[in-house]
Amino acid sequence: MRRTFVVVPRRLAAVSILCLMAVMPLLSSQPRARGEEAAALTYVINDTGQDKCYDDAGKVIPPPPSEKSFHGQDAQYPGTQMRFQDNGDGTVSDLNTGLVWQKAVGVKVSWEDAKANAVRINFGGKTDWRLPSIKELYSLIDFNGMAGRDERSSVPYIQTRYFDFRYGDAGERLIDAQYWTTTRYVSTTMNGDQSVFGVNFADGRIKAYPISSPRDRETPNKLFVRYVRGNPEYGKNKFTDNGDGTITDSATGLMWMKTDSGPQKAGEKEDGRLNWRQALKWAENLDYAGHKDWRLPNAKELQSIVDYTRSPATTNSAAIDPMFGATMIADPAGRPNYPCYWTGTSHLDGPTPGSGAVYVAFGKAQGFMEFPPRSGRWSLLDVHGAGAQRSDPKSGDPAQFPRGRGPQGDVILIYNFARCVRDAKTQ
Repeated sequence: MRRTFVVVPRRLAAVSILCLMAVMPLLSSQPRARGEEAAALTYVINDTGQDKCYDDAGKVIPPPPSEKSFHGQDAQYPGTQMRFQDNGDGTVSDLNTGLVWQKAVGVKVSWEDAKANAVRINFGGKTDWRLPSIKELYSLIDFNGMAGRDERSSVPYIQTRYFDFRYGDAGERLIDAQYWTTTRYVSTTMNGDQSVFGVNFADGRIKAYPISSPRDRETPNKLFVRYVRGNPEYGKNKFTDNGDGTITDSATGLMWMKTDSGPQKAGEKEDGRLNWRQALKWAENLDYAGHKDWRLPNAKELQSIVDYTRSPATTNSAAIDPMFGATMIADPAGRPNYPCYWTGTSHLDGPTPGSGAVYVAFGKAQGFMEFPPRSGRWSLLDVHGAGAQRSDPKSGDPAQFPRGRGPQGDVILIYNFARCVRDAKTQ
């Protein structure tokens, strides 16, 4: 007999009875890894924390029923809710992942010092601290964060009830709150910069940050650090090809499409490209490999299958295990690249928070940069690395962004690809 788990996360307590009733049928039909099942996983994916639904204009909407637009987004699939414990000794335990974290935020340091200092610290009487991997650090991100114009109008992308946080230092931008990890980009960013992936808890992104200052390669770049200990298996996938077009990760308890929306001929042009509304609808209606309960992954689920040892420039592939297929595409300059994939997670950032949605770049995360500065000559570069997490407008015309958007000219595609997921335990 099939067992059905109905779990209502704490955050939903504040939601109206009407919204709760709309969500309950979905919760009943889509059980997630919890309790004993979650405890048995070596790579428990914390939920994103997102508990509201949004349309493509960024408006908060009631959870859409299955026949309506925008059904199937992040908040309608509450996963394993984040559970932290302040240990009262300068450390915070993640009760889901088995990781223990440094609570405080220290001064910004170079990447070399960030690695070296790990063996010198002693929090909570423990000395086995390490600089986290990108997958370990990303487990802390909370997509109820919001990047506003100033500190008062902003909300950090981390639970400040447990973790200390601060925005950029004096003379820096508000959003200069990036944290180092051990995960080097196997290629280079910008014009040959050696780079390391990090998480920005001020604006909710993953990017590869140069090890040296972009202005002077003799000067080290300095970012924040948050050290970790425990669960050495965290972030390590255990993939099995099921032989039916699906791949199961027994470390996370998730089943993935082996291919993406490209070979499935999704989208108006049957080329795999979809805007966010279309991607949600396509995922919810997908009948694939004998299963009908597919969904768009949330940001953390999708990032869990990035293979940071691979990149287009170094392995001639997408940043994903070769067990998976990834559609090759042409970038805006007509050169080979691999897709960005939509998630069901809205991004509360930019002039209209919630009008964008999170994607993960499995190919080069490109941007238009003016080199030399003020020269009038623009280059399309890999500015943030394969494995970066950024966001796109949920709808619109990419032609309105001929030189991208933001300080690194992030390429705006809007019509991205999809790779759907389901819970492996569900029959």
